[in-house]
Amino acid sequence: MDYVSVLVKLTAGFVGLWAMARLLGKKEISALTPFDFISAVILGDLVGNTIYEPDKSVLLLLFALAVWTVLSIIFEKITQRVRKLRKPLEGEPEILIRDGKLDLTKLRKNNLDFEQLRMMLRAKDTFSMNEVAYAIYETNGSLSILKKPQFEPATRKELDIKPQHTRLPRSLVEAGEVQRAALASLGHDETWLRRKLQEEGCPNLDSVAYAEINEEGKLAIIPSTSQHAKPGEY
Repeated sequence: MDYVSVLVKLTAGFVGLWAMARLLGKKEISALTPFDFISAVILGDLVGNTIYEPDKSVLLLLFALAVWTVLSIIFEKITQRVRKLRKPLEGEPEILIRDGKLDLTKLRKNNLDFEQLRMMLRAKDTFSMNEVAYAIYETNGSLSILKKPQFEPATRKELDIKPQHTRLPRSLVEAGEVQRAALASLGHDETWLRRKLQEEGCPNLDSVAYAEINEEGKLAIIPSTSQHAKPGEY
């Protein structure tokens, strides 16, 4: 087989699939619909077959990717704009638990058993079915739940706690290396960072695996296990 031909086809397939992903938008694996899954399988088979068949040209591969992209976009637009077709084409969410009562008919319809339902509830940090007011089985196979009021975690407002300013954590040290761009964006320099680390019992960067400014504006440090700390260092 011509190695140059394989190289060219692999490059074309990579660029084509990247372009498709950009055009069709971002989706997490957990958010893929059955159509998205089938599309991914067909695309993998299409690119693989074209790459390893000498009589299939690069132009044929790009043409096939372009056609599939256009069809996918058309399908997405139809399901978005024509509501009547959305249900038969993509399905609809099923309410498995409504007002604390389990719908056994819907459970069987979706080929689920109690162990699978309990597993999906545990993934939502819910270990008792009695805590659930509503459970909706989404079209992508995930489970969305609404707990009963008495099992919902209390909010700051309910506890009458003054809300704090929320900020994104920023990484300052990774594997002993200072993240200078993040440090500068906070208005600090490496001297400030080393002083703070020393105050927390970390005299050198080699002893720090990870350090960040958390959402409360405080320095959080994770020591490195590869460095043996001296007595009294931490």
